[in-house]
Amino acid sequence: AADGPGGAVVVFHDTGAERERIDRSADRYAYSEMAREQAEYELAEATWLGDLTLALVSTLEADEALARVARLLVPRLADAAVIDLVVDRGRVRRTAWTHQDTDQVPAEVLEADPPAYAEASAAPLAQVLTGGPTQYLSAPFHTGDPAPPAEGDALGRATTAMLTELAAEHVLIVPVRLRTSTFGALTLSRGAAGPPFSAADRVLAEEVARRTALGLDNARLHAQQADIAATLQRALLTDLPDVSTLELAAHYRPAERTAEVGGDWYDAFPLPDGDLALVVGDVTGHDIQAAARMSELRNMLRALAVDRPDEDPGTILRRLDNAQAHLGLADSATVVLARLHALPDGAWQLSWSTAGHPPPLLITADGRTRYLTDAHSMLIGLRPNTVRPTATTELPPGSTVLLYTDGLIESRTQDIDTGMTRLRQHTAVHHAQPLDRLCVTLARTLGDIRDDITLIAARIPPAP
Repeated sequence: AADGPGGAVVVFHDTGAERERIDRSADRYAYSEMAREQAEYELAEATWLGDLTLALVSTLEADEALARVARLLVPRLADAAVIDLVVDRGRVRRTAWTHQDTDQVPAEVLEADPPAYAEASAAPLAQVLTGGPTQYLSAPFHTGDPAPPAEGDALGRATTAMLTELAAEHVLIVPVRLRTSTFGALTLSRGAAGPPFSAADRVLAEEVARRTALGLDNARLHAQQADIAATLQRALLTDLPDVSTLELAAHYRPAERTAEVGGDWYDAFPLPDGDLALVVGDVTGHDIQAAARMSELRNMLRALAVDRPDEDPGTILRRLDNAQAHLGLADSATVVLARLHALPDGAWQLSWSTAGHPPPLLITADGRTRYLTDAHSMLIGLRPNTVRPTATTELPPGSTVLLYTDGLIESRTQDIDTGMTRLRQHTAVHHAQPLDRLCVTLARTLGDIRDDITLIAARIPPAP
């Protein structure tokens, strides 16, 4: 509108549509930001759960796996995390714990095992362990028992004391459960500076507990397989023959922490001509199948040696390799076959052949040691019909011949050369021990507890 010549011109503009467009743009931007933040949160959560799952599946040791879980939960989800496992009816073992401020929390507050509890206990931890759902607690805590504190439930009082020492304000006790089996409970706590546990926190904690239960179930099944393999292997190891002219001893020690058992064996049996055969071997694999294959290979070796007692150890091992290739007894194996022969003048002679196995160790009566490194060839199962040599040596009076598996000299932290040096040193120090005690001493002192160890030894009579 113009107000006369030279007057001001005023332009009116309707800004309603523009404001609406700007508002829509702002809403879209805000929604986009919210969606991005939600996606980042979900990605971070999925990554964290992936790390937790990896921590569980990368070890078959339950205690180590639970310790890793506890460390991942703090401070991601709680100020303190405690994992208790049911070990028997009414009994609990505290397996893992951690706190974000370890300097202010005495170790005894977290490491003590909880007291035993009854099925009818009103303590929140007991309710979870007996099949109940997740429990949410907030300060001030109580045992859930109407009786006076001095007469109340011991588990409830112990839980209250622990949470009080932790200065906890908000607590979740989540069952570590798979189907109908409750393995234990996961206790998470936050102090006054932290917010209460939200519904999302509870869902996340229950997912952590579910994955923990899966890991525990996997470790339990693996341990059962290890027990079966060890039991089977012990049953398959033969009793030593009664040989009045020699001192014989053998020892088998299964792996203590994992299922790496099943392939080692020792054997000793008389031959028709009066000689004594000594064997130590190791079949590829560490499971029940390896134990079964070991039994087949051991029995086949026995039959071949007894069938033709005039053959030397190398020839017998060659026939064993051919039989293995034809019958598929094992993928591969290492073996030492030795033969002790008494000469007419009272001396003793040893002949042996080694197929990919550590060499026998000879210990004299005065403690000197040397490895019998002759007659070495490739392991069984690689190339049938391979010519296998045999070596022979005379044994001094009072000397000892030791055959063993690689678990005695090799481990994840020690190379085989170092292990063989240590074996010589220890046998030199303890050579005067009775033979059965010497085998036990070597197995306990040397080797790797994560691998099984097998030894067999023969001691020649001393000089008249």
